[in-house]
Amino acid sequence: MSNKPAFEAPEDLDTFREPQHGFHHVEVPAPTPRPWPVDRRPLEVRIVGAGREMGLAEFLRVTSATTCVVVVDGVLVHEWYADGVTAEDRLLGNSATKSALAHLTGIAVLSGQLPDLDATVRDYVPELHGSAYDRVTVRQLLTMTTGVGWIEDYHDPDSLASRMFRHWREGGGGIRDLLADIPAGDVPGSRYAYCSPDSMVLDWVRENATGQTYAGSLAEVWRTIGAEWPAIVGLDGPANAGGVAMAAAALAVSARDWARIGWLQVDGTWDGVPVVGSSWADASSRPTLPFLRPGRLPSTITSHAGFGYHWWPTTSDGSRVMADGMRGQFVYVDRPRRTVVVKTSAWPYADAWWDRQCRDLSYLGLAAIAETAAPS
Repeated sequence: MSNKPAFEAPEDLDTFREPQHGFHHVEVPAPTPRPWPVDRRPLEVRIVGAGREMGLAEFLRVTSATTCVVVVDGVLVHEWYADGVTAEDRLLGNSATKSALAHLTGIAVLSGQLPDLDATVRDYVPELHGSAYDRVTVRQLLTMTTGVGWIEDYHDPDSLASRMFRHWREGGGGIRDLLADIPAGDVPGSRYAYCSPDSMVLDWVRENATGQTYAGSLAEVWRTIGAEWPAIVGLDGPANAGGVAMAAAALAVSARDWARIGWLQVDGTWDGVPVVGSSWADASSRPTLPFLRPGRLPSTITSHAGFGYHWWPTTSDGSRVMADGMRGQFVYVDRPRRTVVVKTSAWPYADAWWDRQCRDLSYLGLAAIAETAAPS
């Protein structure tokens, strides 16, 4: 097991902070900012993991944290930023973007525009007729049980995942055309495999059902929840040339606004008004199949969580869930405690063992922070 030194600001910090300089994007305005009420308090938390016990400062250092924001019952109680990062900075969530997509999908369900999760992709996206996604259902997209022949491996520069990522970064558009080329694999619904193209197809389905782009739907949410700063939505090409949202990985918002995304998962409402709805918050937080329960996913992914509707439940009853993005972008939601913990990070990725250790330690650490901030 690796034994990395204390955290130093990574050379690629700007990959995460205000990342729009590196890809095509649209900005979602924040027209009605309403800052969180503030009641800061010390957090004397002890985190046990990685073969030792540590305090909050050491945990943040060891896992290369860039921010840590804690909200309890709608009040901001703790806020920390690494050197060079501010509360105003928009921070790339990587795959935490998928959990925001779950909210947008829930809104489509709540409005009746996407009424049947067991409808097939072909019902909404004729361009994928005859592809591996042809008879996959919307629910299978949400749970990543599509069975398509995809391996999510960014350590291998020649993998299909790495090639698709480079295609996005090159900014030439046409990312949806590549989705039709993903090969078939297993019978849909028969197994779980982490698959970012499932999220891209899900957003395509949602967009066709509602007539709203990812950014357009997020704009309504941003207005409702009083987001403090504009959001950045990465596109696969120029907006004026039809660039589409990279709905699997390219949302950048402030740490406080990531907390708002988490807060919606508590009960689906904002100030008592349904946004995604309580039924959706409950359903998206729970594993729907035995092999999606915590500890039942492939161990190369995590042994600390299962998979719901693009959220990572850490309990089978869906009471505690995580949004999880590569290199340590987390939004942890303890629903009974009405507590949200945001931790963004920039740990090294090349060492797969260190990446796994930091991820596992973060699952343990964020739960401990929530329990300390809001003891039951």
